[in-house]
Amino acid sequence: MAKGRSGSSDFKESSGYDDNVVKVYRCAKVVKGGRRFSFAALVVVGDRNGRVGLGYGKANEVPQAVEKGRKQASRSMRSVVLTGSSIPHTVMGKFGASQVKLLPASEGTGVIAGASVRAVLELAGVKDCLTKVYGSSSPKNLVKATFAALESLRDRTMIENLRGVSVAS
Repeated sequence: MAKGRSGSSDFKESSGYDDNVVKVYRCAKVVKGGRRFSFAALVVVGDRNGRVGLGYGKANEVPQAVEKGRKQASRSMRSVVLTGSSIPHTVMGKFGASQVKLLPASEGTGVIAGASVRAVLELAGVKDCLTKVYGSSSPKNLVKATFAALESLRDRTMIENLRGVSVAS
């Protein structure tokens, strides 16, 4: 099993985004001559300033799978609402059997999270956050649940515009 790795220099130079391979999956197909392996790569791409994307690439070789995942991730970039170095409020994200709870943390706390959730939060630009995972700890589901949580974040001005009122501080 491959561990996550941080950014590839040629990708960073060409697009301005950092990438992180969260996990590489290996699949075996049994054929007449033995086993044929194919690979899938779960890749997260972000600018560490409020934009992050997820990609899942499959190919017969690991580098090609990673490249496909990276391209898909850069196409699926989304904006994330941040308040300073943390998130504006507590939020829960669900995907499949996984649930991720994100809690804002004070300055200097750092990102307290497992590898899958940490990859998404750091590339989104979150520097201080506490997390808790409930249910399945599958990397695919955790990354997607983290994305769901980040997409449901709202800041004060968004709430004021949605409700048509001003929120007292």
